[in-house]
Amino acid sequence: MAASADIYNSAQSHPATELRIGLIGGRYNNLLSGISSTGNIILGQNVFDTNRRTAQSEVRQQDVLGRRVTVVDTPGWWWSYPREQTPKLDQMEIQNSVHLCPPGPHVFLLVIPVNLYLPELVKQSLTQHLELFNADVFSHTIVLFTAVAPCSDEEMESRIRTSPVLQWILQQCGNRKHFLNISNREDR
Repeated sequence: MAASADIYNSAQSHPATELRIGLIGGRYNNLLSGISSTGNIILGQNVFDTNRRTAQSEVRQQDVLGRRVTVVDTPGWWWSYPREQTPKLDQMEIQNSVHLCPPGPHVFLLVIPVNLYLPELVKQSLTQHLELFNADVFSHTIVLFTAVAPCSDEEMESRIRTSPVLQWILQQCGNRKHFLNISNREDR
């Protein structure tokens, strides 16, 4: 990948009506991560297949509220496994995903299911997987907590307060976060 400045300093070369989003995150057991569902909600249509695991990075575009939005869906890695245990093809797909929306994403959304328990091993795994981008991805990442059932802001904040790992992730991302109910298609 080119220097990190090339990826993120695209505001000068592209109009403000364009938004490029990279969806990233892990997976855990057989729980759906919600990465593809998030892309579908952002774009307002079912353009990413949510019935299977994403094996290759995919890009889709749509005009959303007068803005050209590009979303890149990437394969998830195992939250608790080091990068060496992630298949090489998945690593390559994650690494090359930035090239699907040149000159690169404006933002990465780190999708985390709100009910997911994240052990301490996640810190190392997340750091190692984000190193695939060869850039300071944390400074361009928003943590997107996903829920499949209604969950109050107070309940979500309580879950964050009781999880040192979630607190660490948020700190790395400048405390940028958003909550999304992926079962509510209107929650855009």
